[in-house]
Amino acid sequence: MVARAAGGDLDPAQVHARIAEYYTQKVKAFGSTPLGVDWTCQPTQEMRFVQLLKLCDFSAPFSINDLGCGYGALAAFMHRRHGACAVDYLGIDLSGEMVRRARRRYRMHGGTRFATGSASPRAADYSVASGIFNVQLDVSAADWDAFITTTLQHLAATSQRGFAVNFVAAPPDGQRVKRGLYTTPPGRWVEYCANQIGADVQLIDGYGMHEFSLLVRRRPAV
Repeated sequence: MVARAAGGDLDPAQVHARIAEYYTQKVKAFGSTPLGVDWTCQPTQEMRFVQLLKLCDFSAPFSINDLGCGYGALAAFMHRRHGACAVDYLGIDLSGEMVRRARRRYRMHGGTRFATGSASPRAADYSVASGIFNVQLDVSAADWDAFITTTLQHLAATSQRGFAVNFVAAPPDGQRVKRGLYTTPPGRWVEYCANQIGADVQLIDGYGMHEFSLLVRRRPAV
């Protein structure tokens, strides 16, 4: 079970350690592949990237934080699809093993860096986070909600123009959910980002997978 701090509150460090271990074992078993970050295949992994990167303006250089970067698949996708745009990329992941593999893979790529941690050490124009809320493991629903809200607040604080995240959509009533998988209807997190973060939120769904993405843009100063 996940350890708790004194008073019964969630201990974030223990949750992060549990998630890091989960993904470390995945990448050791399957290597730097979609299966190594718990996705089924490259086409669906990259379909998610397409949705998240709708946040970004590739007509001019920008900086981006990739929270939960894994072995750096998003960096490779951007180099291939948007190579004409100068992007200052920083990938952050809880798993030191993921970061070691990413650094080895991109050691010759300027403007592409990686760091181990649970949060970005810098502010950037944009932030993206693909799949980081899916693997709930044995954390309670209330504590996982708190983990999500804390992460969303951090993404907002370190994103000067906006951030993008995705979630697995709640299944139809009566359909069983895989143990340890977090699912949710979109309304809750659309409202949270709009009302608690104070952002303009664009919901993207209907792209062939049972999930949705949120593009969360900073509102212009009045």
